[in-house]
Amino acid sequence: MGSTVNRAWRSCCTMWASYGLSWPAQDYFRTDVFLSASHQEVQAVQGTPLSATLSLVMSQCCRKIKDTVQKLASDHKDIHSSVSRVGKAIDRNFDSEICGVVSDAVWDSREKQQQTLQMAILEHLYQQGMLSVAEELCQESTLNVDLDFKQPFLELNRILEALHEQDLGPALEWAVSHRQRLLELNSSLEFKLHRLQFIRLLAGGPEKQLEALSYARHFQPFAHVHQREIQVMMGSLVYLQLGLEKSPYCHLLDNSHWAEICETFTRDACSLLGLSVESPLSVSFASGCVALPVLMNIKAVMEQRQCSGVWSHKDELPIEIELGMKCWYHSVFACPILRQQTSDSNPPIKLICGHVISRDALNKLINGGKLKCPYCPMEQNPADGKRIIF
Repeated sequence: MGSTVNRAWRSCCTMWASYGLSWPAQDYFRTDVFLSASHQEVQAVQGTPLSATLSLVMSQCCRKIKDTVQKLASDHKDIHSSVSRVGKAIDRNFDSEICGVVSDAVWDSREKQQQTLQMAILEHLYQQGMLSVAEELCQESTLNVDLDFKQPFLELNRILEALHEQDLGPALEWAVSHRQRLLELNSSLEFKLHRLQFIRLLAGGPEKQLEALSYARHFQPFAHVHQREIQVMMGSLVYLQLGLEKSPYCHLLDNSHWAEICETFTRDACSLLGLSVESPLSVSFASGCVALPVLMNIKAVMEQRQCSGVWSHKDELPIEIELGMKCWYHSVFACPILRQQTSDSNPPIKLICGHVISRDALNKLINGGKLKCPYCPMEQNPADGKRIIF
């Protein structure tokens, strides 16, 4: 009896698998036909009638198969519906004339435009550590990139890869060689690297206690700035015999320190080398996603009202677009008199009384060789104003 049940069960499974593998999507809804025929086919294969026990087992199996197939059919309907909505949303929101929001006068030539875009993509690839892809782009685009451009990115990626593998050697070597310039930036990178190395020794247990004490000498140059942190690390030695994992100093073993050191190294190294932490391409892309809808609306209004000459400058947009605090990279001063943003040709000028206006506003307020501050009654010589650099 057991062998008969097993043979029937294997035959049923084989038949079901063959049906399942060959079914197209629409045949998921023909489950009843398959299930009603399954008993007859099994009987034909075995050549013997099914017993009551085997019939009950087959009925239960078929019921489970039917429920599973119906669930698959229902999920397929939901997925198909979602995919069809994606296509409709793309057709409804995508505008093929996006290039129309950019003035032709922005670029000197199409060759210049293409070269600028290729260099932005290349710098992004180098900064993200995709060195092989960047080299392939150089060859296919025939860009002439010298080694001086590549070298900073190659070095930074080499050190970051070592940090991701919890190897502090390359980063410490780099920080020591650039110690003076890092101090000028008020950077704590070298101290954090030494602290992490000290913590690694602590994690080694009591066997590493003498080595950790010896390594603590590296903290001496930073004692006046990081005194509190050094005291915490030295206090952890008391619990080394009992295990730091169950001590008040267990936070020293947190893996978040490795993510923090990677961020600190990237920020300070880019600042030291004159590079941006985020690639210009990613910043431009994020800014464009915010600004593009506004520019598309302006383009539609300009076309509807047949406006011309509204956007005629290369270095400014026709309207002001708010990109958020994330995209603020430097201070901006707008003249309170003329309501214009200052520039190199129209810099901010500080008057004797302490108020600041633009140079163009100062020239317009001169009367008879004297200048009266628009905010207070103090009269002064216009030549006494001093330019301010933010």
